[in-house]
Amino acid sequence: MSVAVAIEADEGPPFPPGLYNAAVDLIDRNLAAGRQAKTVFIDEAGRYSYGDLAERVDRFANTLRELNIEPEQRVMLALLDTIDFPTCFLGAIKAGVVPIPTNTLFQPADFAHILADSRARALVVSDTLLPRLVEAAAIADWHGLIIVAGAGGGDRLMLERLMEKAGGGAAAAAAPPAATRFWRY
Repeated sequence: MSVAVAIEADEGPPFPPGLYNAAVDLIDRNLAAGRQAKTVFIDEAGRYSYGDLAERVDRFANTLRELNIEPEQRVMLALLDTIDFPTCFLGAIKAGVVPIPTNTLFQPADFAHILADSRARALVVSDTLLPRLVEAAAIADWHGLIIVAGAGGGDRLMLERLMEKAGGGAAAAAAPPAATRFWRY
């Protein structure tokens, strides 16, 4: 699979001095610069513009808020290289939530360690990886929310359905420069 991401930035922070949000810096500033229709991401399903990504980022930020996941809490991402990864990674940051992107080649014991150590409130997982993450949750005795990206989630929370309900126009959580933006294991 071929994946492409292009991020451009202009001058001028939108927050008062000393506060920052990386999702705003990467997405909203490009919208303000007139790049709404410019392609920012390509995956097997198609091409996505800054406008498309911005809407998805806002919807995921609002999804997290509706699920009562608060700023500085963590959400683990076990997502393949699709539009869902930048959506959830940047959407979490926009909401002030700390995303934990993981290597999709990890085994259940690796995922279990991260779930237990990070105390993640939620997990967003590509449907094809779901069996490994369910096993990891059992190993870690982790009982957070599992959100499935893709069509194979059964009766679990489904990313697209949650985002459809959430609506757009998310307010960005501003944080001091030293705040944690994401974790990496």
